[in-house]
Amino acid sequence: MLKKAEREVVCVAQFRAKEGKDEELLLALHGLIPATRREEGNIRYELNQAIDDPRVITFIEKFASQEDFDSHCNTLYIKGFFDDVSPNLVETVVVTLYKEVLP
Repeated sequence: MLKKAEREVVCVAQFRAKEGKDEELLLALHGLIPATRREEGNIRYELNQAIDDPRVITFIEKFASQEDFDSHCNTLYIKGFFDDVSPNLVETVVVTLYKEVLP
C-alpha cells in the first residue's frame, strides 16, 4: 500500500469564468494570494490559468491540516470572494480535496 500524507490537505479549486470575465476573475483571485500565504498552516497557494482555455483558472492549495484548510475557508476575504465577487465573475466552480500520495 502506498503511503499518503497523514494530515496535510491538498485542494484543487477550479473556476470557469463567465464569458469575457477571465481577466477580472484572474485579478480577483490573484488578490487572495498575499493574505492566504500568511495564514498559519498554508504550505502552497498557487494560481494557474489553462493554456487551451483562459476562462479556466485553478488554485492548487496545500494546508498542514484539515483544520487549517477550514480556517482558510472561513476567513473574511475568502467568504467575501464567494459571497460578493464570485456571482458576477464565475460560471462554475469545482473544489476537490486530496491527500498527497508520498514517494
